[in-house]
Amino acid sequence: MSSESNAPNAAADRLLSDQPLDVVVLGAGISGIGAAHYLTTEHPGKSFVILESRERLGGTWDLFRYPGIRSDSDLNTFGYEFKPWRDPQAIADAPRILDYLHEAVADDRLESRIVFNRRAISADWSDADQLWTLTVRHGDTGETSAVKTRWVFAGTGYYNYEEGFTPDFAGADDFTGQIVHPQHWPEDLDYRGKKVVVIGSGATAVTLVPSMAGDAAHVTMLQRTPTYVIPLPREDVIANALKKTLGAERGYKLSRQKNILQQKIVYQLCQRYPRPARKIIRATNAALLPRDFDVDTHFNPPYNPWDQRLCVVPDGDLFKAVKKGTASIETGRIKRFVAGGIELENGEVLEADIIVTATGLNLQLFGGMELSRNGESIDLAETVAYRGVMLSGVPNWVLAIGYTNSSWTLKIGMLCEYFCRILTRMDQTGATSVEPVADPAMETRPLLDFGAGYVKRALDRLPKQGTQSPWTMTMAVSADVKQLRRGAIDDEFLQYRTVKEPVDA
Repeated sequence: MSSESNAPNAAADRLLSDQPLDVVVLGAGISGIGAAHYLTTEHPGKSFVILESRERLGGTWDLFRYPGIRSDSDLNTFGYEFKPWRDPQAIADAPRILDYLHEAVADDRLESRIVFNRRAISADWSDADQLWTLTVRHGDTGETSAVKTRWVFAGTGYYNYEEGFTPDFAGADDFTGQIVHPQHWPEDLDYRGKKVVVIGSGATAVTLVPSMAGDAAHVTMLQRTPTYVIPLPREDVIANALKKTLGAERGYKLSRQKNILQQKIVYQLCQRYPRPARKIIRATNAALLPRDFDVDTHFNPPYNPWDQRLCVVPDGDLFKAVKKGTASIETGRIKRFVAGGIELENGEVLEADIIVTATGLNLQLFGGMELSRNGESIDLAETVAYRGVMLSGVPNWVLAIGYTNSSWTLKIGMLCEYFCRILTRMDQTGATSVEPVADPAMETRPLLDFGAGYVKRALDRLPKQGTQSPWTMTMAVSADVKQLRRGAIDDEFLQYRTVKEPVDA
């Protein structure tokens, strides 16, 4: 076990024995650490712990170790509203983001609140006791224990962090080289002087290719379907100037507002005027690539801009690698793996010593936990998201999902504010639980209206959303200012309950 996990566990384990807790936060990633800040500042009297299944904090930013891993959102909006991002990099690499998260933990003295190597594998709500009972597996010993809590804040993201998505490739056993998935990057992988094929065209692929190109003999990005790729400066010159001139706090606030507005304008223009947007992106790509490069084959997606998330490349590093000749792009379908590489359906063979399957992630809510109520299983696909914060029929449970078309954390912050307002109301009225109640006849649609493959593969297992507020999963800051920051905490859809003497056993 790491030294980071030893000391905090002893103190936090003592908190677990002081039951029931007011809140259990699942996950010590960017969402869970954010939630802990709001609980610490808005409800300092509440007892809470953060259960982290791994040995270290940081979530995504500690788990993924592939070359070049970075954000694809600018940190002036991806950072917390309450903590300025001071680093000059706006499109920042993972170590810098991890440093920021460690600082946030230290600022709020959360070290003793985090229990490492603890994974909640099931949760059962008792109407009689007005409590959740979590079954928690200890990763260091294999034992399980029960933890009782009034609330659960699920800051687990929506990916399966144990296993990435890899299609079944014919002939995979025939390949004599090494096959690697970015989610499980070997620490000792030596790709110097080797031919590498990266399968994929998403954020991971466009990060890996230029990062590996400097050391590998050659890196080929093999994509079945092109993606919109846009260059952005790694450093936000305006934001850095504002912070230098006005100070970190004020400069960060203005930079954040500037970038939120900028993201909104770009998204809306792409949605409203897809053809001009496509032409602008194409022209930008063409200007950064060799003159004879086939832009219309390799950077011409069959969908409109922002129908799926745009891929960001800082300082145009992907285009620079292609122009330099250390990387190339192939667009085609895989027929099979062969001993020396990959055979495409057109008969071409791409030689490879290493194949990286940057083919995406599997979507999974709550880390795969089993939820139940009074011993009866809860089918998440039968629930409906309320304000993107709670689920119908699931009391005292917060669903933490950020934006898919903007910086994740922008939504998480307002979601935490809403949660804290509900806690305040319950303290004032003596309520012991609250749950959204949906009309069974209400029209619903998929929870995430997003065309990415990882979303489509999981839609039948996810909650739904409605077609009208407050049952919509909004994906815009301005909409959530109304729905969350100013949204009602006592409307006709929220059912508060007060049980005078819940059992504290």
